[in-house]
Amino acid sequence: MSDWLKQIPEAAQTYLEGHRLDEVECIISDLPGIARGKAVPATKFARQKYFHLPDSIFYQTITGDWGEAAGDGGFIERDMILRPDWSTATAAPWTGDWTLQVIHDAFDINEEPIPFSPRNVLKRVVQLYRDKGWEPVVAPEMEFYLVARNIDPAKAIEPMMGRSGRPAAARQAYSMTAVDEFGPVIDDIYDFAEAQGFEIDGITQEGGAGQLEINMVHGDPVKLADEVFYFKRMIREAALRHDCYATFMAKPIEGEPGSAMHIHHSVIDIETGENIFSGPQGGETDAFFHFIAGLQKHLPSAIAVLAPYVNSYRRYVRDHAAPINLEWGRDNRTTGIRIPISSPQARRVENRLAGMDCNPYLGIAASLACGYIGLIEQERPDKQFKGDAYDGDEAIPRILGGALDLFDEAEKLHEVLGPEFARVYSIIKRAEYEEFLEVISPWEREHLLLNV
Repeated sequence: MSDWLKQIPEAAQTYLEGHRLDEVECIISDLPGIARGKAVPATKFARQKYFHLPDSIFYQTITGDWGEAAGDGGFIERDMILRPDWSTATAAPWTGDWTLQVIHDAFDINEEPIPFSPRNVLKRVVQLYRDKGWEPVVAPEMEFYLVARNIDPAKAIEPMMGRSGRPAAARQAYSMTAVDEFGPVIDDIYDFAEAQGFEIDGITQEGGAGQLEINMVHGDPVKLADEVFYFKRMIREAALRHDCYATFMAKPIEGEPGSAMHIHHSVIDIETGENIFSGPQGGETDAFFHFIAGLQKHLPSAIAVLAPYVNSYRRYVRDHAAPINLEWGRDNRTTGIRIPISSPQARRVENRLAGMDCNPYLGIAASLACGYIGLIEQERPDKQFKGDAYDGDEAIPRILGGALDLFDEAEKLHEVLGPEFARVYSIIKRAEYEEFLEVISPWEREHLLLNV
């Protein structure tokens, strides 16, 4: 076995037992969360310590266009140095040969981390916690839809056909029969996850037609973001095997609930190993309320990261399973910030704002950043909300442009995420938004063409 293969996780080694490794996919997340990189023959990968990609992959929009974010040096596409993180090596079990994927970290020619690489942004935030003696812990929940194949962008998205031969039905939340409808796809998801060494905490049917949720075991933020990054690709591959698509759009089907990436947070004192949200007698601490306040006061400025596309804002609809404000409450799924029922040791804060369309590294980083500011500034939250938060006022931007305006003004958030990241991110997102504003929608053609 090559020396580098001895460094990879046990699951990857087990996957290769008795087989010859053919190829290694060297990958990195761009700003939207798309895997960029190179496929390299295993023999070549064994001889290289790093490879190069141009920094322009972080200046590309979701449509493949480019934002003018290169800075004073101009758009010269400097080569980055990409180094493998062996702990991320995992199988690509849907491929026709024996292939591993390895996530890489991006550095410049001076070996400094590229500040707008999403994984580096999250690592920066996690390190700020550790510098204070804290270890952040997260648990993401992934919602997504299985939909019928759709090769015509002008056609509305429809639910996939289930085993019964009928389209998936809505309003069947937690139905085991509904889960059974997608049994073959779910079986492949489980098989792929096992081959990749990922632990699924559970799969449930959500409220939308063909909408599922996967819960993940809590852990290190970077590791969990890696897994969400991997999972999104893996779930798409499992769906394609069964003649359907998996979509992580925030709001893919009109009239159905959107898909969220709820993020549960807790913070551990590194020295004692105790949850800083709980005191010696199990009560709620000042740190617990500071963290809530940080989310409450700074998430509006971060929503452009948590809801990164024009479609993202279609999810925030009153009485439609997504928050419309940032009230906080205990065991209350109508609030934007929820405190789940738990033991003192497992006390945590759930951010229900993030959409499943966000980059997992950036979504988790932004959420942790808001909580961090609350801890450092020792901020205090509003009074706990009791009752139905949909009866309250809307307090979330409804369009990407407004969210970007708030993001651009958020100097404290920029300092935590990194000023250079904030500069590049804003430019790329505004380029996407301006491109969208040039598109004439079917609604406009139907109602304005002959009536105004």
